[in-house]
Amino acid sequence: MTQITADNREQAHIAPLDAFGVLEMRVGRITKAEPNVKAVKPAYKLWIDFGPLGVKTSSAQLVALYTAEDLEGRLIVAAVNLGDRRIAGFKSEVLVLGAPDEEGRVVLLAVEREVPLGGRIF
Repeated sequence: MTQITADNREQAHIAPLDAFGVLEMRVGRITKAEPNVKAVKPAYKLWIDFGPLGVKTSSAQLVALYTAEDLEGRLIVAAVNLGDRRIAGFKSEVLVLGAPDEEGRVVLLAVEREVPLGGRIF
């Protein structure tokens, strides 16, 4: 598999199946959600259980459609291998995936039934 770096990103030619394999997406369950009051744009701090991968944190701009209570216990899909970032003083280890609705509000991507936590998306 081709290693993509900042230096060769524009020059990288990667087979479609290899490209899909670069992004590691996993199923997790939100165990705790609270407002990220320091965020410039309204967001939640999330704690997500990925089973064998452990609990990871994320800051997500989901306030338009979800309350903190709505999020707790929900299964989500997240990219888990993009590295850590600090967002408004909070360590964000994973990127929770969603799609915009017709008004640009983020709608969470999720599995349609119970699956093991940490399960890889393919």
